[in-house]
Amino acid sequence: MKGFREHHPITRGVHNQDSIVATASLLEPIIQSSPPANQVVSGCTSNCISSKMDSDQIDSVKGTLLIIDDSLETLQLLSEFLSVSGYQVHCQRHALEIESTVRQIHPDLILLDVNLPKVNGYQVCEQLKSNAELQAIPIIFISVCDERHHKLRAFSVGGADYITKPFWFEEVRARVANQVTTYKLQEQLKLQTRRALSSKGQMPLLVDLQRMLHRQATRLQAQNEQLQKEIQERKHVENALRVEQQKSEQLLLNILPKAVVEQLKQFQGSLAERFDDATILFADIVNFTPLAAQVMPLELVHLLNQIFSTFDRLAEQYGLEKIKTIGDAYMIVGGLPLPNENHAEAVMEMAIAMQAAIQRFARIDGQPLQLRIGINTGAVVAGVIGIKKFSYDLWGDAVNVASRMEAQGVPGKIQVTEATYQRLKHKYHFTPAGELMIKGKGLMNIYHLANQAED
Repeated sequence: MKGFREHHPITRGVHNQDSIVATASLLEPIIQSSPPANQVVSGCTSNCISSKMDSDQIDSVKGTLLIIDDSLETLQLLSEFLSVSGYQVHCQRHALEIESTVRQIHPDLILLDVNLPKVNGYQVCEQLKSNAELQAIPIIFISVCDERHHKLRAFSVGGADYITKPFWFEEVRARVANQVTTYKLQEQLKLQTRRALSSKGQMPLLVDLQRMLHRQATRLQAQNEQLQKEIQERKHVENALRVEQQKSEQLLLNILPKAVVEQLKQFQGSLAERFDDATILFADIVNFTPLAAQVMPLELVHLLNQIFSTFDRLAEQYGLEKIKTIGDAYMIVGGLPLPNENHAEAVMEMAIAMQAAIQRFARIDGQPLQLRIGINTGAVVAGVIGIKKFSYDLWGDAVNVASRMEAQGVPGKIQVTEATYQRLKHKYHFTPAGELMIKGKGLMNIYHLANQAED
């Protein structure tokens, strides 16, 4: 139900069906339209409704409640579940002539919204507490504001409790029951005290009154302790859920780009998208297959982990997106999932940094490792497909050409296509490397990075 926290839904199946029917009848004026200002609804002033109960229900009613809130949705929500919970509920959308309304209804508890038209809830509370006849009636403030100073203001004007929206059903029911029970005990104590004082010398009555008061106080304390325990347990559960949610999101961020994770959580359209301008880099360790045959598997994996972790940090440094590793090959892209007009420069800077970083690693024979790097710029499709083991990947002709640039490249060189060359020729020095036969494309001009241009 809207207005309640999701992990505490309202269940109605165990309640009296007559109460549910009465509640539905009760809420019909609210749902359809507000009555005219001069109209009386169910025995209350304008814009005020009350639940109807038969004689048997009235005998077993837990208490009488008055809810004052200008929101029809809030009135409907509170009136419905509190009526089903066994209370006789009266609702009013304003606080005009509040003293007259309270005298007419004689509520055991008032649920008062802070933000009311014309007169706010704090002023209404002060007005009622200044009336000696009505000041004993407890008032629970209801508000969307959870700040400490709002709660302090509520208690300073005489409020007995403070409940924030959206409502947690068990908490509302427990707090309402607590205040109604306390108020009825106080009223019963006043009545019995008056009787005791009027019957001179009847000490047994006072003794019985003291015993009854002690039993009721013990029961009330137990209810308060249980309420506090439930609130603490709920907070622990919410904190645990929050921690687990953060872990899940972090795990997703280790697999998918942040923008894709947000799209996946919100289910906004397809998880595949076309990008007209992106730069793709493939890098491969030269002579990796002979190296793999010379070392133990765990040593090989440890070496690859060190190399690729270094590349991961570079990708993060230059704002690029790592796509995947395939064996000893490493693939990144610039310009997606968040567009970046300088993606070609960022990819080239990372390629240069990768060539420098690989020099820190050596083969088993002491010779330094080398990379073949191929780069291409063009349109791609990027996204997540399938239903298991999600991974963010790229598709398109530009991806295939970038892969060919690396596969047919020169060890220790950064090889680029004509498209990438045109984007970078004003910032970097390239040397023509002839033409290369690319499957499905024919002969293509290729270039090798010579050195960075002087600024």
